[in-house]
Amino acid sequence: MWKYALAFIVLALPISADVTSPSGKTVECYCTDKAGSRVELGEQRCLSVGGRIFMARCEMALNVPMWRETGSSCVTG
Repeated sequence: MWKYALAFIVLALPISADVTSPSGKTVECYCTDKAGSRVELGEQRCLSVGGRIFMARCEMALNVPMWRETGSSCVTG
């Protein structure tokens, strides 16, 4: 039973996506927000694009960091 709890905790941790290039240099992978600030892979933000407002998660696709819509609504306060 504890194996499942441990797996859940590991999956819930932020993803470290720094990779090593063939030349041995570390390449940092992350998204940026509207202000240009760094957003780590796995983090979610409420985005406003083309008049639409939606939740998106920073993910990798074909070795490129990108925002993927989660289908969740933005929480407003």
